[in-house]
Amino acid sequence: MNINLQKKSAAQAAVDYIDDGMIVGLGTGSTANYFIEALSKKIKAANWHLTCVTTSTKSQQLAESLGIHVVSIDDIDHIDVTVDGVDEFDPQLNGIKGGGAALLFEKIVALNSKKNIWIVDTSKKSDKLGSFLLPIEIIPFGSVQLFTKLHQMNLQPQFRVDDQNHKVLTDSKNYIIDVDISHVTDIHKLADILKSLTGIVEHGLFLDLCHTVIIGGEHIEKIDR
Repeated sequence: MNINLQKKSAAQAAVDYIDDGMIVGLGTGSTANYFIEALSKKIKAANWHLTCVTTSTKSQQLAESLGIHVVSIDDIDHIDVTVDGVDEFDPQLNGIKGGGAALLFEKIVALNSKKNIWIVDTSKKSDKLGSFLLPIEIIPFGSVQLFTKLHQMNLQPQFRVDDQNHKVLTDSKNYIIDVDISHVTDIHKLADILKSLTGIVEHGLFLDLCHTVIIGGEHIEKIDR
């Protein structure tokens, strides 16, 4: 089964975790888009009444275009379940997110969710995090100074740029620096160090947050933490 079909099957399987009346977090990225589409069909078919919060402007636009009721995260008091993709995850269900530059909103939504489900294709599974570059969201002011600090930490930083070589801006108008953590042995320690650096808004290490991973394919695989 090709990658897109794996994503679609994982997304469809995640709909089984949703019930009428829930408050649902909607992730960002190609796999999350498949879930949003599958969820909209279920809402219409079952006449469900759901309230959703999104992790990016793109996800909000897609959800609303499909008739899904979207509100601000500050207008609700909890999130029952969030369904999102992940760029890489390990056997402990720790992951790297932020390939779509939405890691800040994604982490805020995840931290306020009772249950987090990641939907993936088989390529996202890894024995050790680090094959995917770790995104770090930083404020523009002093960004070169912070880049230098990350270089001194042997993280081989690179500013994320678009096709015109302009620095990518997040929904919060921040920059993204991608770093190499393939040599890092203690990801929890690294997460703490990165959070302590002034100028870093958030990093893409999602540690101890995921409850269930659904791996798409001809035979759906579900891994619970």
